[in-house]
Amino acid sequence: MERIGVDEAGKGDYFGYLVVAAVFVNDASEKLLRKMGVKDSKNLSDYAVMQMGPEIKKLPFETVKISPEKYNKIYPKFGSLNRLLAWGHARSIENLIAKTNCTNVITDKFADEKVLEESLMERGRAANVEQRINGEADMAVAAASVLARYEFLRTLRILGRETGIVLPKGSAHVKPAAREIVAKHGKELLPLVAKMHFKITKEI
Repeated sequence: MERIGVDEAGKGDYFGYLVVAAVFVNDASEKLLRKMGVKDSKNLSDYAVMQMGPEIKKLPFETVKISPEKYNKIYPKFGSLNRLLAWGHARSIENLIAKTNCTNVITDKFADEKVLEESLMERGRAANVEQRINGEADMAVAAASVLARYEFLRTLRILGRETGIVLPKGSAHVKPAAREIVAKHGKELLPLVAKMHFKITKEI
C-alpha cells in the first residue's frame, strides 16, 4: 500500500536540531527498505543510520529541520514541545502530499491526537492520517525514523565542528560539554547549539 510515514528525532537531545521527516513508501520501495535492514532508528547504530540515510533520500521525502537558534526563538510561541512537534509534522505531511498526491499517512503518536489534528493544513485535513503508538513498526514510519535520525546526527556533527567541541547526544551526559562551550565561547553561544528550555541550562 502506498503511504507516507512520519517521525522525528532530536526532541530528547539537549544539543542539536529538532528534525521531522516524512517518507513516501510503496510496495516496491518497501521491499528495498526491508533488504537494507531499515527499522526503528532506536534499534540501529549511528553507523547504520548514516549508511541508510542517503539511500532513503532517493525516495520521495520531506524534512523539517529546526536549528537550536530557531527552536529557542519559536518554542515560547508554541508553549510546549508537543505543539511544536505537531507543527513540524503538519508541515512535512502537507509538503509530501503535494509532491506525491498520496493521502494515506501514518505517524508515530507523540501526544493526544487532537494536537496534530489542530495543526494540519488543508491537504493534511483531507488525508487519512493515522497516529499510532510504536508507529515505527510500519516500514514507512521506520524509514522516516531513520531519515530524521540521519539528519539529526549529520547536523549535530556540523554544529560540533563549528564550536570545536564534540556535542554528545541525549541529555544525561551533556553538562561537561555545555560547560566547556560556556568557558570557551561564553554563554551567548549556548542558544546556537542547545535547546535552552531543558532544566540542564539552569544547572550549567
